[in-house]
Amino acid sequence: MSKSPVLNPFAKSLGTPSDLLGLVAAASTIPGIIISLPAASLSDIIGRRKLLLFSAFVFASAPFMYLFVTTWWQLALVRFYHGFATAVFVPVTEATVAERFPTKRGERISILNSATGIGRMAAPTLGGAILALFTTNNVISHQGFITLYLAVGIAGVTALILAFLLLHEELKPLSELTGTRKVTARIFLGWREVIRVREALVVSFIQASQYYVYGTVEFFIVGYMIDVAKLDVLYSGIFLTIEAATIILSRPSLGRLSDKKGRRIPVIVGSLIVSLLLIAVPFTVQFPLLLLVAIGYGFGFAMVISSTSPLMSELAPPGFVGSSMGFLATTMDIGQTLGPIISAIILATTLKYFGLFTSLSILILLSGAIFFFSKTATKSKKTLATTGSNE
Repeated sequence: MSKSPVLNPFAKSLGTPSDLLGLVAAASTIPGIIISLPAASLSDIIGRRKLLLFSAFVFASAPFMYLFVTTWWQLALVRFYHGFATAVFVPVTEATVAERFPTKRGERISILNSATGIGRMAAPTLGGAILALFTTNNVISHQGFITLYLAVGIAGVTALILAFLLLHEELKPLSELTGTRKVTARIFLGWREVIRVREALVVSFIQASQYYVYGTVEFFIVGYMIDVAKLDVLYSGIFLTIEAATIILSRPSLGRLSDKKGRRIPVIVGSLIVSLLLIAVPFTVQFPLLLLVAIGYGFGFAMVISSTSPLMSELAPPGFVGSSMGFLATTMDIGQTLGPIISAIILATTLKYFGLFTSLSILILLSGAIFFFSKTATKSKKTLATTGSNE
């Protein structure tokens, strides 16, 4: 809720230059580039709980910092700090689940992500409703922003308390290494082993492309619906909620499907669906049609990402699942960071939203084609066949 749909209007209210809106949107994803891989690799060595408690602390403390923001660069700094929470949380939890359920990775990782996505589904509508209460003549008052971030702060503190009470180190650290030099050497070894797997690079490119588009759509669809479709901010919140709901509800079944039928078909078909719907957006202004786009896009996106995470864990070298998932999370954040920044530049051209959504469509089509002509899915089947189950 600290991002959708509040970030776009809040950034504009601070006088953020139009060509820097993408930078503000991307600020929270930059930590993923910096820390996701080291944090996930470190969790292979010292265990998962310590890293998860750190992420919970950031989730709890960051919302209150928004209350003191008065300039766009301060907003970018707070977004940067806030991003460390997700940067640690996502790869560490996915690595844990991937290790515990080697034959059901698609289903179980999808259930995990659907659970965390419940908040994402509810947030845009709740946030839009809060802002709507403080909106006059389509202008949101500063009190509306304060009220929203206080609500986010309460949720963050609640999560931190639950983390301390409920999180336990159920898995022993995978290494008994001690000393900074040995730990660092182990981390770098994991990175080197992951990068050497060519198929892992293909999956990472697919993930980066999908989140390049997802981060762009999540930020700029609000402006599109307000400026082009002439719809109230509440409608953009509903759009994002429907999109998130589709992802949440469809991911477990799609993950189960990829466990049984393979990763190849979901990735290819999902990429085609996403590509076709993106090119249709600039020709759509009616809200019912936009909702159909939200549902279709959410389903196509879910088809792809329900397969990429388990596929990456299947390609991981033995003992380096955390490093593998951290590498995937890093490339994901690179895509999600570059998406709004580059898209803001494209949007500033004469092609406007048509150029923006066309570029997104082409990228997804390209990534899907690279995966189609690769042998990544075949490689994962061979890896999975040699993997035992500890369920």
